[in-house]
Amino acid sequence: MYIAMNRFRIAKGSEADFEQIWAERETFLDEVPGFVEFHLLRGPEAEDHTLYASHSVWETEDAFIGWTKSEAFRKAHAKAGGAKKDIYLGPPQFEGFTSVL
Repeated sequence: MYIAMNRFRIAKGSEADFEQIWAERETFLDEVPGFVEFHLLRGPEAEDHTLYASHSVWETEDAFIGWTKSEAFRKAHAKAGGAKKDIYLGPPQFEGFTSVL
C-alpha cells in the first residue's frame, strides 16, 4: 500500500471556498488502475491558516506514479488553483508513504 498526501495551508476565512473547490472537482481517479480511496482532511488551525491534506491510498507506489503521468491526472489538474489562488498560502507540500506493516 502507498499513501500520497498533499498538505495545503489555506488562508483563514477561505476554508469553505477550498472545500467547495474539492467537492466540485472532477478527479478521474476511478479511471486509474491501483487507486483505492481518497479523503480530504481538515487539520489544525494556526493564526493565519487552516491545514488541509489530500489523502489518497494506492495499491502500490508504481500505481501512484502511473497516475501522475496519466491523462486522467492532467485532466484533474487542468484547473488547479483557478481564480481563487489567493486562498493558498504557498504551494502544497507533497508527502508519500509506503506501508511497512
